[in-house]
Amino acid sequence: MPVTAAPRRPRNDLAQYDDMADTWWDPTGPFAALHWLAAERGELIPAALRPGARLVDLGCGAGLLAPHVPAGYEHHGIDLNAAALQQAAARGVVTHRADVTAVPLADGFADVVVAGELLEHVPDVEGVVSEAVRLLRPGGTVVLDTIAPGWWADLSLVRVAERLPGGPPPRIHDPRLFVAPARLRAAFAAGGMRLTLRGLRPHARDYLRFLRDRRRRVRFVPVRSLRALYQGWGVKP
Repeated sequence: MPVTAAPRRPRNDLAQYDDMADTWWDPTGPFAALHWLAAERGELIPAALRPGARLVDLGCGAGLLAPHVPAGYEHHGIDLNAAALQQAAARGVVTHRADVTAVPLADGFADVVVAGELLEHVPDVEGVVSEAVRLLRPGGTVVLDTIAPGWWADLSLVRVAERLPGGPPPRIHDPRLFVAPARLRAAFAAGGMRLTLRGLRPHARDYLRFLRDRRRRVRFVPVRSLRALYQGWGVKP
């Protein structure tokens, strides 16, 4: 039978996730970098400090964070994509099909809120941040990563990376939605939270090994520059 190519979608079209629904858990497929970044986020999640601790994963997709969540957390995932949520549920995530700006969970529900590779896909960044702050209990931690606007991110993470093995799927990002670090800091400050930010870049030797055998996880190296991919975390007072 002939293979039908996926249609060419507009940039940042949610239908792309349906086109690639069968590839979420392929560590060498179009979502390879999401596997790598999920591992990086997992390293920033604090140990569960109380019985019944809960983690809310905004834009959870198929639950790629699940293997990296420390023991002791009840992992809740929020997403709009039904096919992805079905896969997340199969990996132990308590799923909620909802918009990330209107999460159907109570104030102070979560000990940790994670927003990984999400903010650069939504027009209402402030709305997502407001929900993250609302969902956190006092002393709770937020962990996130996203992409800064500007020519360097457009060149390195869109024009070049979309053509590289392990890079983002073509047209998955719209550079017009990339999030300035100052904007993100201001949004969290409005909710009384201070963010610590650092840039990230792929570990060069890991990536060369990935190109050679397609099996190795690519780690990320912290950098001072916030001009492209960057990571953040903070604690609610």
